[in-house]
Amino acid sequence: MGLCYYSLTFAETGAYGQCSDPDTIIGKDNMMKSTPENRAAINALLLCAGLFLIGPLGADTSVWEVRSDSNTVYLGGTVHLLRPTDYPLPEEFEQAYQAATEIYLETDLNSMGDLSVQAQMLQQLTYQDERSLKTVLSEEAYNALSDYTAQIGMPLMILEKFKPGMVVSTLQVLEFQRIGFTPQGVDAYFNTRAKGDGKNLGQLETIQDQIGFLASMGEGNESEFILLSLDDLEETDEIMDEMIAAWRAGNNDGLARLFVTEMKTEAPDLYDSLLRQRNLNWIPQIEQMLDDRDTEFVLVGAAHLVGPDGLLALLRARGYQVRQL
Repeated sequence: MGLCYYSLTFAETGAYGQCSDPDTIIGKDNMMKSTPENRAAINALLLCAGLFLIGPLGADTSVWEVRSDSNTVYLGGTVHLLRPTDYPLPEEFEQAYQAATEIYLETDLNSMGDLSVQAQMLQQLTYQDERSLKTVLSEEAYNALSDYTAQIGMPLMILEKFKPGMVVSTLQVLEFQRIGFTPQGVDAYFNTRAKGDGKNLGQLETIQDQIGFLASMGEGNESEFILLSLDDLEETDEIMDEMIAAWRAGNNDGLARLFVTEMKTEAPDLYDSLLRQRNLNWIPQIEQMLDDRDTEFVLVGAAHLVGPDGLLALLRARGYQVRQL
């Protein structure tokens, strides 16, 4: 299930990207024809262009208080997709939200409705040349993908021009929808709350950054990436209850085992680009927050908090006081 983190992490990139007119995005010159089937697949992608990326220690919550000599920042480990039955959230999320003057998410969810952003997503997440899944995948990987899509009633030809990251994201969002999950996860919930309450909203990286991460998924190892992802998809239903329980309880070891450890072993390059490097990029921003006068509540995918390269370990190593609410 480690690779499936990538979709769970990048759920923000697509959760707000539903397109009312996919024909506008595809365009007349795009190599994919605009058919009802393609529109369904594209809307699935735009619903959650990065499910992988879901994309959290002693007490019972995934909310943490980080203190410097002069200020406090709250860190919340999130699940980007949840079921209606997963609400209400643990009360510590509300405690941190009420204490904060600014809310920071991984990226700007509110721009996902822009047609220009949606067009950019399709431009970068599909092959614009002679390449297709048939040409970039091994026979084994292509046949396995064809068998899986046939099993769920989606002809592979619909996905033929999608890059691997887009393919897996599309299949994952369909699987998560099948078992009752929606894009109304923790990030979307507090994005809506902050807008309604007039709290300042910020982001740690741009939409373009997240699209770029998703576009590069599996690049150079497309067949291995697809095969590992298909294995993960088969386990989705049975593992999600365990994952949600670990998140609600703030079970750092459990979450690391479910997502971080396996990814680090099976796909070290993916682990480095999706978790380690992004965490290192976020640390200076969080340190700036610890030096200002505002109180920020930073909400990131739970896997970004845990493990030796997680935000909690990195902040502790820099001498900040970190405690679980």
